[in-house]
Amino acid sequence: MAIQSVIFDLDGVICFTDQFHYQAWKKMADKMGIYFDEVINNRLRGVSRMASLEIILERYEGEPLSVEKKEELAEYKNDLYRELLNTMKPSDCSKVVRRTLHELRNRGYLLAIGSSSKNTPLILERLGLSGFFDAVSDGNNITHSKPDPEVFVKAAEMLGSPAAECLVVEDAEAGIRAGNGGGMKTAAIGDAVNCHLADYEMEHFSDLLKICE
Repeated sequence: MAIQSVIFDLDGVICFTDQFHYQAWKKMADKMGIYFDEVINNRLRGVSRMASLEIILERYEGEPLSVEKKEELAEYKNDLYRELLNTMKPSDCSKVVRRTLHELRNRGYLLAIGSSSKNTPLILERLGLSGFFDAVSDGNNITHSKPDPEVFVKAAEMLGSPAAECLVVEDAEAGIRAGNGGGMKTAAIGDAVNCHLADYEMEHFSDLLKICE
């Protein structure tokens, strides 16, 4: 089947907030006396907030933490992260990305976001993209994070598109695995190219216009 719909991961594809995540998690880890660096941070890409916390806690050597304490730590990190997100502006979504999105729309493709982040609405608002996408599936309406395909399956359902007609654009291996697991075509950009699991490998975001001719 031909591609009719394109589902985008948000962070690392439409915009970049990795450094914000790193700064917020680092502050939380420092508060708890846990070693944390950018190598560990890279393991968190495409992973839900609580799953990310568990990865960081692998180096925690104190008394066992209650569920309530873990939730408190995750909320502390998210408060820091949202403060940083509020510094974002429309220019944080590049002209190339915007031009490509508008050209895909002009060609008749349905466009959606498929992100594990619960902050997706805030990020889209800061980028000036609220209401632009035909569907938004994010951390607020899923129970399983990538590589589970749930977020993309729900996006396809919102679009009314069969999985076989959807293309998932991802920058993380977990996201590529999620798209593949959902029976969709996948396009890798950034670090996801290195896993060689996608149907298409992109050097530039605008390469989508060749894939979706």
